[in-house]
Amino acid sequence: MPKRILQGTVTSDQNEQTATVSVERRFKHPLLHKTVRKSKKYRAHDPQNQFKVGDKVRIQECAPISKTKRWEVIAN
Repeated sequence: MPKRILQGTVTSDQNEQTATVSVERRFKHPLLHKTVRKSKKYRAHDPQNQFKVGDKVRIQECAPISKTKRWEVIAN
């Protein structure tokens, strides 16, 4: 099964080797028929601490690295 790849913006880089990435998705509301924006934060593994707040990054699923990290940052 292929690994999912998402695109988002780094919102925090304070933790060592971890970047918090906010991923936004848009969809049409089934009843109101208007576009709705929802965002979700993912904690991703960043081994070299190279990504800073505001960077656009892509993240990919991986095996669990810690209690909350299930994603890794891949180069754009």
